[in-house]
Amino acid sequence: MPEELVVRHASPTLAGMKTANMFSYSVESPEKLKSDLRKWNKLLRKKGIRVIPLRYKEQKALIYIYRPNMLSCDLRGDLAELILREKGYAPENPNLSIKKLIKELENEGEFPHEIGLFLGYDPEDVNGYLENKEPSDLKGYWKVYVNEEEKRKLFSKYKKCTKVYSDRLKNGKDFERMIVSKI
Repeated sequence: MPEELVVRHASPTLAGMKTANMFSYSVESPEKLKSDLRKWNKLLRKKGIRVIPLRYKEQKALIYIYRPNMLSCDLRGDLAELILREKGYAPENPNLSIKKLIKELENEGEFPHEIGLFLGYDPEDVNGYLENKEPSDLKGYWKVYVNEEEKRKLFSKYKKCTKVYSDRLKNGKDFERMIVSKI
């Protein structure tokens, strides 16, 4: 997996600003995917980050890069916990919850909307989406239902972070040194 791909899709997570990111990765075989993920996890684990495939199908992997400590906190928030329990997750156990999310993604049906809780989205926004409320006009990293101005600032920070990380990588900055350590 190229560093540029990870930076383009996961800079806020690398910077410790966001719990997780998810992106698609074209890879020729499951063996190559496993090899890539071993390499990435060896590098990122010491910085408090994990990388796993949520799904692999037709030479495309859905990659999940996340900070387990932040995820644990996110899943235990009152509203997040309520949403997840209603959907059969065990929010007190992030690893079990990720396994259930993977099973949900294996189903050919609708994409599980609770996935936003695993990506650091505001639980009120996830709940607004699940309840089919009318979102704001803000276009960003997710559909916004509450605190539009706060999310506008947050999305701006994510965008700036990605630009800074991309520029640094293009200018030869060592990738590993760009990753914020939060263990």
